[in-house]
Amino acid sequence: MFATPRWGIRLDAVAVLVAGLAGLAGCAGSGERIATMVTPYRADVVQGNFVSSEQVAALKPGMSRQQVREILGTPLMASLFHAHRWEYVFTIRRQGVEDQSRRLTVFFDGDRYVRTEGDEMPSEAEFVASLGSKVQNPKIPPLEATEDQLARFPKADPATAPDTPPAAPSGTRYPPLEPAGR
Repeated sequence: MFATPRWGIRLDAVAVLVAGLAGLAGCAGSGERIATMVTPYRADVVQGNFVSSEQVAALKPGMSRQQVREILGTPLMASLFHAHRWEYVFTIRRQGVEDQSRRLTVFFDGDRYVRTEGDEMPSEAEFVASLGSKVQNPKIPPLEATEDQLARFPKADPATAPDTPPAAPSGTRYPPLEPAGR
């Protein structure tokens, strides 16, 4: 096809290289456009404790810190400088969905719960609904086979089907599961 010159480079390889460089040169001014066309995958990031409105409603003034911890979980922040309060912060970042962030501060007087301040917490059902798929009305495939699809498979004859599973070949020996002498 192409002759190889004395310096060892084939002309078809040079042609491909020149075409590739010309293609890249044409893209020099459109780097911003290409960057917006291709988006890398971003993993979902969940930080903190999700606190539901049902959990906040279960808190009663006078509860001990341990009782509050059993209901809400371990606080994200418990400062040495602010020992009278615990901070519960929850954030979730998902690709293609607006970030969610909620904050709740629990106040104590000594070892006893006094009150809470912060964002309005969603119910568990509302939170689960907000995690729904980004795809609206996904197409669900039929879960039943049609008669035509079933006809493709050979039908088993109940008269020839064995009642018991096949046994191991005769003469096969297996080692004991436990050592002897127990």
